[in-house]
Amino acid sequence: MAAPASAPPAPSSLKRIVAASLIGTTIEWYDFFLYGSAAALVFNKLFFPGSDPLVGTLLAFLTYAIGFAARPLGALVFGHFGDRLGRKKLLVLSLLLMGGATFAIGLLPTHATIGTAAPILLTVLRLVQGFALGGEWGGAVLLVSEHGDAERRGFWASWPQTGAPAGQLLATGVLAALTALLSDAAFISWGWRIPFLLSGVLVIVGLWIRLSVDESPVFKAALAQAEGRKAAAGTTEKMPLVAVLRHHWRDVLIAMGARMAENISYYVITAFILVYATTAVEMSKQTALNAVLIASAVHFAVIPLWGALSDRIGRRPVYLIGAIGVGAWMFPFFALIDRGTFGSLVLAVTVGLVLHGAMYAPQAAFFSEMFATRMRYSGASIGAQFSSVAAGAPAPLIATALLDDYGSSTPIALYVIAAALLTVVAIGCAKETRHRDLSAVDDTPEKADAAPAAQATADASTA
Repeated sequence: MAAPASAPPAPSSLKRIVAASLIGTTIEWYDFFLYGSAAALVFNKLFFPGSDPLVGTLLAFLTYAIGFAARPLGALVFGHFGDRLGRKKLLVLSLLLMGGATFAIGLLPTHATIGTAAPILLTVLRLVQGFALGGEWGGAVLLVSEHGDAERRGFWASWPQTGAPAGQLLATGVLAALTALLSDAAFISWGWRIPFLLSGVLVIVGLWIRLSVDESPVFKAALAQAEGRKAAAGTTEKMPLVAVLRHHWRDVLIAMGARMAENISYYVITAFILVYATTAVEMSKQTALNAVLIASAVHFAVIPLWGALSDRIGRRPVYLIGAIGVGAWMFPFFALIDRGTFGSLVLAVTVGLVLHGAMYAPQAAFFSEMFATRMRYSGASIGAQFSSVAAGAPAPLIATALLDDYGSSTPIALYVIAAALLTVVAIGCAKETRHRDLSAVDDTPEKADAAPAAQATADASTA
């Protein structure tokens, strides 16, 4: 039987929970994106010297992609223990791992000092980053989703999603300030280390806030119910991964497909663009970073608005707006950048990220509502992170290779459009979830769908 829906927390309590999730995800994404920006700007020179500049960038992006390869493992490990032990404990661990790895990158000797050991150590630390981020996302969005009420879940759960543009904003802003204040020689010599070392301070702040919040009440109720069943019947629960693959395999596939356009478009717009603007269009690094900085600020602002809209019209319609919009924007996107002006570059990146936000904002609530409580961390994390191996991980690599082979943006635009079509198909196969009760801890997808149907009937009768 489903547990009764828990009362929503007081507004002050919910805001504190949202703040804890947002600050933690901001720090995690700051660390992750900082690496991507550094890979595009300096790592090719520091860790892969002697190569053609574009080949060196490809090698730097390869270590960037390796971080994505560790994310599914992080999703499995953190998802399993997050469904068994709780969301909060695993979120603290993920923050420590990510921050520690990023701080260590700031201390890492370069190829000129220790030779081939430098890129090897860089790769190991990147794997730790990916492992931590694979577990961070699911726990952060679930902590908010499971504390909030169904009526505004899309809005509140979208705030941890703003951690991505906030982290991008912070990472790009620090890099932009350093490149503006330091000479190229000073930045490559030592200046690039400063943003990585700053991560240590940010982690201390994030831990202080994250340790102050309570565990999800929905999870605590589900855990108590599971322990009661075990005491009464002597039965044990299946591993969360087994339960997900048995009851929610269709939802996992839908989540993976939904992530394709969202993930690929984001890394083309924010990471690959630093390569394209500085090599193909011959704009300065400072100009490209400033454009991403402005666009990330707008991205941060629109995500909660898209999340609120998903509470009114549903997760699927908002997600489709983003997927179709990103696909349609790709040719104008590159055409604007090719004009070679700062204004056109800002417009291209900003519109791209606004449309991306329509996918990213409802994603937290959408994925949370697909899975039952005792397998939700595993299900949401697996669906989100396994797709990143095929989507976000190779996106800058594929885009850079296409540019190198064809010398044109057309194949890159077609690549993103193909991902958008795949996402449209996935969302078309999904069911609307915005009325689902997250406290329905034992529901299989078929039972869970009874809740929105009942709610829809009630809505119709009172209309």
